[in-house]
Amino acid sequence: MKLLAVETSTDACSAALFIDGEIREKFAIAPREHTKLILPMIDELMAEAQLSPQQLDAIGLSRGPGSFTGVRIAGGVVQGIAYGADLPVVPVSTLAAIAQDFFNHRAGAELSFTAMDARMDEIFWGVYRRNALGLAELLGEEAVTPASEVIFPDLAGFGVGSGWGVYAEQLGQRLGGWVGGVEDDVWPRAGCVAQLGAYGFASGLAVPVEQAMPVYLRDKVAKKQSER
Repeated sequence: MKLLAVETSTDACSAALFIDGEIREKFAIAPREHTKLILPMIDELMAEAQLSPQQLDAIGLSRGPGSFTGVRIAGGVVQGIAYGADLPVVPVSTLAAIAQDFFNHRAGAELSFTAMDARMDEIFWGVYRRNALGLAELLGEEAVTPASEVIFPDLAGFGVGSGWGVYAEQLGQRLGGWVGGVEDDVWPRAGCVAQLGAYGFASGLAVPVEQAMPVYLRDKVAKKQSER
């Protein structure tokens, strides 16, 4: 199983290769530098592994939510490679990738209240549990919402992601004693997109590239704030 993954939804930019269970990754925190960095990252990974795109089985796409521009960059790069090499695409939620990174480095953690800063006094929100395979599994639905109105199960977990750094007070008041700790410096990483994408591919979740659509959560993502 060989899968390339691309992630550019936030200030972080990364690419990764999943090769028969091993993950290799290039990662950088580089606001507004994604268009300069992502293709060289991919080229380096492929060259180091001595692979051509035609030797891949699929591409993992971090489909959002996230920065409108960032989500579009990843989508454009993945489309170009997938069309050129006739590869299927496995869309992976950016929120799921954040939760997965947390689960990977936090042994024993079973639930992630995942929040990304969505600007305009809102967050991107998703609740994820660690399943039997150690993978992030969504509970309920992802949403864009004010922090004070998040929907969550009555289960203990950890606050994870940039939304907790911006809206810690509102989220803490809303979730009360269900939050056992907070880690706001957790980024979506292509390595986690590759991890979840490989499982998705094995589970039959790959789609033709033209069906791999971005998920912004906001219906009017391209409009000015005054128009929303």
